[in-house]
Amino acid sequence: MLRRWSIAVLSATLAFGAMLAISSVAQASSVHAGRVTDVRPGSASVHAFRPGGLMDWAGRHTAARDGRNATVESTNWSGYAATGSNGAFTSASATWTQPTATCTSSGGGRHGRGGSDSYAAFWVGLDGYSSDSVEQTGTDSDCDGTSPDYYGWYEMYPADPVYYTNTVKPGDTISASVTFSGTETYTLVLTDETQGWTQTQTINETGLDRSSAEVITEAPSSDTGVLPLADFGTVSYGSSDANGTSLGSQSPTEIVMVDNSGADKDSTSSISSSGAFSNTWLRSS
Repeated sequence: MLRRWSIAVLSATLAFGAMLAISSVAQASSVHAGRVTDVRPGSASVHAFRPGGLMDWAGRHTAARDGRNATVESTNWSGYAATGSNGAFTSASATWTQPTATCTSSGGGRHGRGGSDSYAAFWVGLDGYSSDSVEQTGTDSDCDGTSPDYYGWYEMYPADPVYYTNTVKPGDTISASVTFSGTETYTLVLTDETQGWTQTQTINETGLDRSSAEVITEAPSSDTGVLPLADFGTVSYGSSDANGTSLGSQSPTEIVMVDNSGADKDSTSSISSSGAFSNTWLRSS
Protein backbone atom coordinates (compact mmCIF):
# COMPACT_ATOMS: atom_id res chain seq x y z
CA MET A 1 0.00 0.00 0.00
CA LEU A 2 2.79 2.43 0.95
CA ARG A 3 4.59 1.69 -2.31
CA ARG A 4 1.44 2.35 -4.36
CA TRP A 5 0.81 5.61 -2.47
CA SER A 6 4.42 6.74 -3.06
CA ILE A 7 4.14 6.01 -6.78
CA ALA A 8 0.89 8.02 -7.00
CA VAL A 9 2.49 11.00 -5.24
CA LEU A 10 5.55 10.82 -7.49
CA SER A 11 3.37 10.66 -10.62
CA ALA A 12 1.32 13.68 -9.51
CA THR A 13 4.50 15.63 -8.71
CA LEU A 14 6.00 14.85 -12.11
CA ALA A 15 2.78 15.81 -13.89
CA PHE A 16 2.56 19.09 -11.97
CA GLY A 17 6.21 19.83 -12.79
CA ALA A 18 5.59 19.15 -16.47
CA MET A 19 2.61 21.51 -16.41
CA LEU A 20 4.76 24.23 -14.87
CA ALA A 21 7.45 23.70 -17.47
CA ILE A 22 4.94 23.89 -20.31
CA SER A 23 3.42 27.01 -18.77
CA SER A 24 6.86 28.63 -18.48
CA VAL A 25 7.71 27.83 -22.09
CA ALA A 26 4.35 29.18 -23.30
CA GLN A 27 4.80 32.36 -21.31
CA ALA A 28 8.35 32.86 -22.59
CA SER A 29 7.13 32.27 -26.14
CA SER A 30 4.31 34.77 -25.64
CA VAL A 31 6.66 37.41 -24.27
CA HIS A 32 9.07 36.88 -27.17
CA ALA A 33 6.49 36.74 -29.94
CA GLY A 34 4.16 39.38 -28.54
CA ARG A 35 0.43 39.58 -29.14
CA VAL A 36 -1.68 41.26 -31.78
CA THR A 37 -4.45 43.68 -30.89
CA ASP A 38 -6.88 45.97 -32.69
CA VAL A 39 -6.35 48.69 -30.06
CA ARG A 40 -3.65 51.24 -30.79
CA PRO A 41 -0.98 51.40 -28.06
CA GLY A 42 -0.70 54.58 -25.99
CA SER A 43 -3.19 56.51 -23.92
CA ALA A 44 -4.75 58.69 -26.60
CA SER A 45 -7.88 57.36 -28.30
CA VAL A 46 -8.29 58.51 -31.91
CA HIS A 47 -11.44 57.45 -33.72
CA ALA A 48 -10.74 55.50 -36.90
CA PHE A 49 -6.96 55.98 -36.46
CA ARG A 50 -4.82 54.51 -39.26
CA PRO A 51 -1.01 54.45 -39.21
CA GLY A 52 -1.06 53.65 -42.94
CA GLY A 53 -3.37 54.05 -45.89
CA LEU A 54 -3.69 55.38 -49.43
CA MET A 55 -1.51 58.23 -50.65
CA ASP A 56 -3.35 61.56 -50.46
CA TRP A 57 -2.24 63.45 -53.57
CA ALA A 58 -1.37 67.14 -53.49
CA GLY A 59 -0.39 69.73 -56.09
CA ARG A 60 3.05 69.51 -57.69
CA HIS A 61 4.03 66.74 -60.11
CA THR A 62 7.50 67.04 -61.68
CA ALA A 63 8.54 64.65 -64.44
CA ALA A 64 11.91 62.92 -64.33
CA ARG A 65 14.67 64.73 -66.23
CA ASP A 66 18.45 65.06 -66.29
CA GLY A 67 18.84 61.76 -64.44
CA ARG A 68 16.69 62.90 -61.51
CA ASN A 69 13.65 61.14 -60.07
CA ALA A 70 10.14 62.25 -60.87
CA THR A 71 8.68 64.12 -57.89
CA VAL A 72 5.11 64.29 -56.59
CA GLU A 73 3.53 65.90 -53.54
CA SER A 74 1.29 64.29 -50.94
CA THR A 75 -0.32 65.51 -47.72
CA ASN A 76 0.44 62.24 -45.90
CA TRP A 77 3.29 60.34 -47.63
CA SER A 78 6.97 60.97 -48.18
CA GLY A 79 9.64 58.60 -49.45
CA TYR A 80 9.93 56.62 -52.69
CA ALA A 81 7.64 54.44 -54.79
CA ALA A 82 8.35 52.25 -57.81
CA THR A 83 5.32 52.13 -60.07
CA GLY A 84 4.11 49.96 -62.93
CA SER A 85 1.16 48.12 -64.41
CA ASN A 86 -1.12 45.82 -62.42
CA GLY A 87 0.77 42.76 -61.20
CA ALA A 88 4.17 44.41 -61.68
CA PHE A 89 5.31 43.95 -58.07
CA THR A 90 5.55 40.87 -55.88
CA SER A 91 7.71 42.15 -53.02
CA ALA A 92 8.97 45.20 -51.17
CA SER A 93 11.42 45.36 -48.28
CA ALA A 94 13.43 47.88 -46.28
CA THR A 95 15.46 48.45 -43.14
CA TRP A 96 15.46 51.54 -40.95
CA THR A 97 16.52 52.86 -37.57
CA GLN A 98 13.55 53.61 -35.31
CA PRO A 99 13.56 57.40 -34.80
CA THR A 100 12.99 59.26 -31.54
CA ALA A 101 9.73 61.19 -31.14
CA THR A 102 10.30 64.64 -29.60
CA CYS A 103 7.08 65.43 -27.74
CA THR A 104 6.09 68.78 -26.24
CA SER A 105 2.81 70.11 -24.87
CA SER A 106 2.27 72.13 -28.04
CA GLY A 107 2.24 68.94 -30.12
CA GLY A 108 4.40 67.91 -33.02
CA GLY A 109 7.76 68.62 -31.40
CA ARG A 110 9.87 71.74 -31.37
CA HIS A 111 7.72 73.76 -33.75
CA GLY A 112 4.50 71.80 -33.41
CA ARG A 113 1.04 73.16 -33.95
CA GLY A 114 -2.48 71.84 -33.83
CA GLY A 115 -2.86 69.93 -30.58
CA SER A 116 -0.97 67.87 -28.04
CA ASP A 117 -0.95 64.56 -29.92
CA SER A 118 0.98 63.81 -33.11
CA TYR A 119 1.93 60.75 -35.10
CA ALA A 120 4.56 59.41 -37.52
CA ALA A 121 4.58 56.01 -39.26
CA PHE A 122 7.40 54.28 -41.15
CA TRP A 123 6.54 51.36 -43.37
CA VAL A 124 7.11 49.21 -46.44
CA GLY A 125 4.34 47.98 -48.70
CA LEU A 126 2.68 47.23 -51.99
CA ASP A 127 -0.06 49.39 -53.57
CA GLY A 128 -1.63 52.63 -52.35
CA TYR A 129 0.12 54.97 -54.79
CA SER A 130 -2.49 54.63 -57.54
CA SER A 131 -4.77 51.86 -56.24
CA ASP A 132 -7.46 51.48 -53.58
CA SER A 133 -5.63 48.98 -51.34
CA VAL A 134 -2.35 48.90 -49.42
CA GLU A 135 -0.56 45.82 -48.06
CA GLN A 136 1.88 47.21 -45.48
CA THR A 137 3.77 46.74 -42.23
CA GLY A 138 5.89 49.08 -40.14
CA THR A 139 6.36 51.02 -36.91
CA ASP A 140 5.26 54.30 -35.34
CA SER A 141 6.91 57.05 -33.30
CA ASP A 142 3.92 58.93 -31.85
CA CYS A 143 3.36 61.56 -29.19
CA ASP A 144 0.60 61.07 -26.62
CA GLY A 145 0.88 64.61 -25.26
CA THR A 146 4.43 64.82 -23.92
CA SER A 147 4.87 61.02 -23.81
CA PRO A 148 6.47 59.22 -26.78
CA ASP A 149 4.87 55.98 -27.94
CA TYR A 150 6.57 53.32 -30.09
CA TYR A 151 5.01 50.18 -31.59
CA GLY A 152 4.76 47.93 -34.64
CA TRP A 153 1.73 47.13 -36.80
CA TYR A 154 0.45 45.77 -40.11
CA GLU A 155 -2.49 46.74 -42.29
CA MET A 156 -4.25 45.26 -45.30
CA TYR A 157 -6.05 48.50 -46.15
CA PRO A 158 -9.02 49.05 -46.35
CA ALA A 159 -9.19 46.47 -43.54
CA ASP A 160 -8.46 47.87 -40.07
CA PRO A 161 -4.85 48.05 -38.82
CA VAL A 162 -3.56 45.45 -36.35
CA TYR A 163 -0.98 46.34 -33.68
CA TYR A 164 1.80 44.37 -32.00
CA THR A 165 2.51 44.49 -28.28
CA ASN A 166 6.24 43.82 -28.75
CA THR A 167 8.67 46.40 -27.37
CA VAL A 168 10.00 48.97 -29.85
CA LYS A 169 12.57 51.58 -28.76
CA PRO A 170 14.32 54.51 -30.45
CA GLY A 171 17.53 53.42 -32.13
CA ASP A 172 16.27 49.88 -32.78
CA THR A 173 17.12 48.32 -36.14
CA ILE A 174 13.88 47.49 -37.94
CA SER A 175 13.43 45.37 -41.05
CA ALA A 176 10.16 44.79 -42.89
CA SER A 177 8.92 43.04 -45.99
CA VAL A 178 5.71 42.37 -47.87
CA THR A 179 5.75 39.46 -50.34
CA PHE A 180 3.10 38.11 -52.72
CA SER A 181 3.25 34.46 -53.79
CA GLY A 182 1.04 31.97 -55.62
CA THR A 183 -2.30 33.43 -56.62
CA GLU A 184 -3.47 35.10 -53.40
CA THR A 185 -0.95 34.86 -50.54
CA TYR A 186 0.61 37.92 -48.89
CA THR A 187 3.31 37.47 -46.23
CA LEU A 188 4.03 40.49 -44.05
CA VAL A 189 7.13 40.29 -41.85
CA LEU A 190 8.24 42.87 -39.27
CA THR A 191 11.44 42.35 -37.26
CA ASP A 192 13.01 44.39 -34.47
CA GLU A 193 16.56 43.07 -34.67
CA THR A 194 17.63 44.97 -31.54
CA GLN A 195 14.82 43.64 -29.33
CA GLY A 196 15.01 40.19 -30.92
CA TRP A 197 11.45 39.63 -32.14
CA THR A 198 9.72 38.93 -35.45
CA GLN A 199 6.04 39.05 -36.35
CA THR A 200 4.87 37.22 -39.49
CA GLN A 201 1.38 37.40 -40.95
CA THR A 202 0.17 35.27 -43.88
CA ILE A 203 -3.03 36.59 -45.43
CA ASN A 204 -4.95 35.41 -48.48
CA GLU A 205 -6.43 38.15 -50.64
CA THR A 206 -7.38 38.24 -54.30
CA GLY A 207 -7.91 41.03 -56.80
CA LEU A 208 -5.34 43.54 -55.52
CA ASP A 209 -3.43 45.58 -58.10
CA ARG A 210 0.22 45.24 -56.98
CA SER A 211 0.97 48.25 -59.19
CA SER A 212 3.45 49.93 -56.82
CA ALA A 213 6.09 49.10 -54.22
CA GLU A 214 7.08 51.79 -51.72
CA VAL A 215 9.00 52.75 -48.60
CA ILE A 216 7.13 55.51 -46.83
CA THR A 217 7.17 57.96 -43.94
CA GLU A 218 3.53 58.81 -43.25
CA ALA A 219 1.43 61.27 -41.29
CA PRO A 220 -1.33 58.89 -40.10
CA SER A 221 -5.00 59.74 -40.53
CA SER A 222 -8.31 59.48 -38.68
CA ASP A 223 -11.89 59.98 -39.79
CA THR A 224 -11.22 63.74 -39.65
CA GLY A 225 -8.31 63.59 -42.10
CA VAL A 226 -4.52 63.72 -41.89
CA LEU A 227 -3.24 64.08 -38.31
CA PRO A 228 -0.32 66.25 -37.09
CA LEU A 229 3.06 64.77 -37.99
CA ALA A 230 5.14 63.93 -34.90
CA ASP A 231 8.64 65.38 -34.71
CA PHE A 232 10.64 62.25 -35.53
CA GLY A 233 13.87 64.12 -36.29
CA THR A 234 15.36 62.05 -39.12
CA VAL A 235 14.50 58.50 -40.13
CA SER A 236 17.23 56.71 -42.08
CA TYR A 237 16.30 53.86 -44.39
CA GLY A 238 19.47 51.79 -44.79
CA SER A 239 18.29 49.84 -47.82
CA SER A 240 15.13 49.22 -49.81
CA ASP A 241 14.17 46.69 -52.48
CA ALA A 242 11.31 46.01 -54.87
CA ASN A 243 11.03 42.59 -56.51
CA GLY A 244 14.39 41.71 -54.92
CA THR A 245 16.23 44.58 -56.64
CA SER A 246 17.34 47.85 -55.08
CA LEU A 247 14.58 50.45 -55.18
CA GLY A 248 17.21 53.05 -56.04
CA SER A 249 18.01 51.30 -59.33
CA GLN A 250 14.40 51.40 -60.55
CA SER A 251 13.95 55.16 -61.10
CA PRO A 252 11.42 55.42 -58.28
CA THR A 253 9.19 58.46 -57.85
CA GLU A 254 10.22 60.78 -55.02
CA ILE A 255 7.32 61.75 -52.75
CA VAL A 256 7.38 65.00 -50.76
CA MET A 257 4.95 65.55 -47.87
CA VAL A 258 3.32 69.00 -47.81
CA ASP A 259 0.62 70.79 -45.82
CA ASN A 260 -2.57 72.22 -47.32
CA SER A 261 -0.71 75.40 -48.23
CA GLY A 262 2.02 73.51 -50.09
CA ALA A 263 4.74 73.97 -47.44
CA ASP A 264 6.96 70.93 -46.92
CA LYS A 265 6.25 68.98 -43.72
CA ASP A 266 9.43 66.94 -44.07
CA SER A 267 12.26 66.57 -46.57
CA THR A 268 13.15 63.56 -48.68
CA SER A 269 16.82 62.99 -49.51
CA SER A 270 18.12 61.56 -52.75
CA ILE A 271 18.09 57.76 -52.94
CA SER A 272 21.32 55.79 -53.35
CA SER A 273 21.98 52.87 -55.67
CA SER A 274 21.43 50.54 -52.69
CA GLY A 275 18.05 52.11 -51.93
CA ALA A 276 19.18 54.12 -48.91
CA PHE A 277 17.55 57.49 -48.18
CA SER A 278 16.21 59.56 -45.31
CA ASN A 279 13.29 61.79 -44.32
CA THR A 280 13.75 64.76 -41.98
CA TRP A 281 10.85 66.34 -40.05
CA LEU A 282 10.14 70.06 -40.65
CA ARG A 283 6.65 70.81 -39.27
CA SER A 284 3.64 69.02 -37.82
CA SER A 285 0.94 70.39 -40.12
